[in-house]
Amino acid sequence: MADIRERDDAEDLAVRDPAEAEARADRDVYVVEPLLPQRLRRPSDLLRFLATLLAITGVLVLALVAKQTLNGLEKDVTEGATRLPELLSRVATFLGGAALLVVPAAFAVERVFHRDGLRVAEGLVAAILGMVVAFLLGQWTVTAAPEDLRLLLTGNRDIEPLNTLLTSVIAYSTAVRISRRPTWRALMWGVIGLYVLAFFTGYQITLVGGIITVLIGMAIGYGTLYGVGSPNTRPPGNAVLTALRKLSFTPVSARRIDDDHQGSRRYAVGLKDGTTLDVTVLDRDRQVAGLPYRLWRRFRLNSETRRRAIRSLRAELEREALMAYATQAAGASTPRLLGTSEIGTEAALLAYEHLDTRPLDEVPDDEITDDTLAQIWEQISLLQIQRLAHRRLTGEGIHLDAAGRVVLTDARSGEIAAGDLLLRLDVAQLLTYLALRVGAERSVRTAAAVMGPDALAAALPLLQRIALTRETRAALAKDKGMLGALREQIVALKPQSKVEEIRLERFRPRTLVTIIASALAAYFLLSQLSRVNVVQVVTTANWAWSGLALVASFVSFVAAALMLRGFVPEPLPLWRTVLVQFAASFVKLVAPAAVGGVAINTRYLQKRGIHPASAMASVGASQLVMLVFHIALLLLFAYITGANTANSFTPSRGLGVALLAVAVLVVILLGVPRLRRLVTERMRRLFSNVLPRLLDVLQSPAKMIESCVGTLMITLAFIVCLDACVGAFGGSMGFTTVAVVYLTANAIGSAAPTPGGLGAVEASLTLGLTVAGLTPEVAASAVLLYRLLTFWLPVLPGWASFAYLQRHEAL
Repeated sequence: MADIRERDDAEDLAVRDPAEAEARADRDVYVVEPLLPQRLRRPSDLLRFLATLLAITGVLVLALVAKQTLNGLEKDVTEGATRLPELLSRVATFLGGAALLVVPAAFAVERVFHRDGLRVAEGLVAAILGMVVAFLLGQWTVTAAPEDLRLLLTGNRDIEPLNTLLTSVIAYSTAVRISRRPTWRALMWGVIGLYVLAFFTGYQITLVGGIITVLIGMAIGYGTLYGVGSPNTRPPGNAVLTALRKLSFTPVSARRIDDDHQGSRRYAVGLKDGTTLDVTVLDRDRQVAGLPYRLWRRFRLNSETRRRAIRSLRAELEREALMAYATQAAGASTPRLLGTSEIGTEAALLAYEHLDTRPLDEVPDDEITDDTLAQIWEQISLLQIQRLAHRRLTGEGIHLDAAGRVVLTDARSGEIAAGDLLLRLDVAQLLTYLALRVGAERSVRTAAAVMGPDALAAALPLLQRIALTRETRAALAKDKGMLGALREQIVALKPQSKVEEIRLERFRPRTLVTIIASALAAYFLLSQLSRVNVVQVVTTANWAWSGLALVASFVSFVAAALMLRGFVPEPLPLWRTVLVQFAASFVKLVAPAAVGGVAINTRYLQKRGIHPASAMASVGASQLVMLVFHIALLLLFAYITGANTANSFTPSRGLGVALLAVAVLVVILLGVPRLRRLVTERMRRLFSNVLPRLLDVLQSPAKMIESCVGTLMITLAFIVCLDACVGAFGGSMGFTTVAVVYLTANAIGSAAPTPGGLGAVEASLTLGLTVAGLTPEVAASAVLLYRLLTFWLPVLPGWASFAYLQRHEAL
């Protein structure tokens, strides 16, 4: 009778208080999971801190560039403020200063009243740091900062560069997350605006100083939040069980299993009926994890392939649920989605049926049969028929059950109503992943049996590293020839298919490096030109010497054509080859010096019907021989100059320094594994077929003479051009000395990533001629004339040659 009464009492309690009964049920189920940390360092705080630092840099750069506009704006605002009544101005100043202290204090009292004193303590730490940092930066600005920066922050007045009180208050407000309370946020920023306006109109702070003060305060607040961490608001396992009960599930056991690749928590939950659920928990604070990488990909890739960088918790939940339902409707073998739910405001869950499977990454390669491969492709075919892109076709997204059947998982990154490009990307990704496991031949053969040769031919242009997942790209780093092997297998399968070129990248990292280096080079050139009158350079130059320099510049293009003809056994027309060299001078405007000529000459030879490998070998052979000639001439002229020149310029010592620098560079290149692999890969790619091509040239004495004469003429023509430019301004130097300066500067310019070695060549030539004994003015004028004749003047005929050759399909 007592047991019956206790059961009745429990049932009555459940009827009277369902929440209490639910809590009691949760306590009865023990969740096996590690203790959640009390505090977390949220990636969002770190990103906000970095974004604020970037904003500070942007404001300072913009202010330095637009100083005149900024000064005019400040003057207009201050003049308008002086028209306000003095009493009103004083009242605004008093209210702003008082409110700046009262509002944070009131918020602190309100938080302490709600037992949230720890948040207030974090804010106080940020406030102290803000005060100290603002004071130290202010002292540095007054005593040691560049003059332009000091003027921006002080206006040449005796004021604080950074307002210490304002920095402290903003750091405090940011650290206590006042922005999450709309009323308090509006009040706080209203007070800050009033305070800044009052101090600005009272000549106590500059406009740039006010903006920088606010940004530094925010940066310190976010840095404090990330440094000390934030209270962990992730719901624990018991909250997950409560949400499952609301979905009519009856959990009797639960344990935490490994997180997925995106860092989402996963639980294996046993139900009363003996089945099991696989529960994925999406935590709000994880939504920005990996954001810098996603932003970089979004910025770098074309719009059709990139994914949205930031997505809300609700959007992420809906996306994964929609993809799960779509794959089920397509008939693909995937775990069924049984329910979704939010867990408070900080998380959400998706409950899938449990399937006893293992990921393909855990299956040994020798157990992956052709039948397994065919099943995988059949599943992908079902998705593609319904225009579904999976986008995570790796060993973690493909599973095998106990019977060997294929199950697709991890479709969160997928797309519904996907375009052709995304569907072809899936094929390219799966082809590559399976080829890394079972070889290119088996991967292509089994795929063609299910998808058909046309689908593989359509994916052929997308076999690019940038199109693949991060894990697959890492695996390809160990097997660099895999993509080439896949292409060969597909071409052999469907040789008549026309391969279209698809560019997935907006730009390549090397392009970004080139742009940055070009900007620095342009800055250097402008600073040099500011000290030289260009019109005076052209008008005062000796025309006889200038004419000789112009002839030498033209001879260099003829010599380049002779050199290329000498390394190609097939006949090439001389003047059309000369036009190609002019076209290469035009291409140098947008490509590094060592790249533009190689690319344009290789393209020209291919258009002449020469096999691509042979064309590349011919150009590589010419570059290799020119490098040998370059080094030999540098050593020869350096030796002659060291024996015959005065002590003011001693290439013997300079030669030793140059050789030492080259030795150090070689040691670095060979000692750092990553640099060694990069250099050897580039050299192998450029010179892989050079030796057989050189043997072909050696069999023809005429070709050998033509190649050597052309190679030697190029160097001598440029040296004569530079020597004539020195003579055009009355300079007097030995020919061998000019040769050493040119050969050294040209080597530096060829290594520079800027178009045509821009900036690096000018700096090296000017420095070399100055060390050799010329005055800086004469050296700068000679170098300017030399670059005008050899780099800028050929651009117009180079453009005309490029257009002519393209119109006649020679390029």
